[in-house]
Amino acid sequence: MITIAAESVRELPAPPIFFGLFAFGILSLLLYITLRLDRD
Repeated sequence: MITIAAESVRELPAPPIFFGLFAFGILSLLLYITLRLDRD
């Protein structure tokens, strides 16, 4: 029971939406680079 209480107190350093946008940006960049290299 103590571990459940400890987990609920821990907070993220940024809102979850920022993590989603960051991941989306990184994946979009990798996809763009992959498609650019594929054209050669």
